Amino acid sequence: MSNAVISNDQNGLSSVDETDVGRRRQALGLVLFLIIAFLMGIDLFGDAETGADWEHLMVEALVMALAVLGIVALWRGLLAAEMRAARLDVSLDAALKEASRFRSEAQEALRGLGEAIDAQFERWGLTPAEREVCLLLLKGLSHKEVAEVRNTSEPTVRQQALVVYRKSGLRNRSDLSAFFLEDLLLPRDPN
Repeated sequence: MSNAVISNDQNGLSSVDETDVGRRRQALGLVLFLIIAFLMGIDLFGDAETGADWEHLMVEALVMALAVLGIVALWRGLLAAEMRAARLDVSLDAALKEASRFRSEAQEALRGLGEAIDAQFERWGLTPAEREVCLLLLKGLSHKEVAEVRNTSEPTVRQQALVVYRKSGLRNRSDLSAFFLEDLLLPRDPN
């Protein structure tokens, strides 16, 4: 049986094993119906040999027929689940390949963006500490989080951020983010 399990990986996908659990339940039901049909068949033939009345034999034959119908239904369900699992495996593989391709293309663009940001930091005359604070602020970290990452105090980070804003001629974090991100936006459609 194919196993349509999504494992936890660097893409942040969570583990999902519901398809496999469903197939195990269907297989258990199939086995139970097989046992019921087999036992009913033995009982039916035993009763027929001992001369049980016709109505009793019909009831047992009906129960056996229902068990056989259950077997057929569950077997078809298992086959359909296998087909769905195979399609999911193919879809998941395609999505992971697409994500990998996108990540590799984005890495090239990010290298260029990183170089442009570094060049701008040079023009502003930022120190290495100010550069690090500025990058962490651009990533969206709070002053407190930047202080934790840099193993320094929050007031120190706030002071360094103020120096970055003064050297860059910007007023605040929003202006800083807009300075670097504004050109990344796609042009608006005039329609």
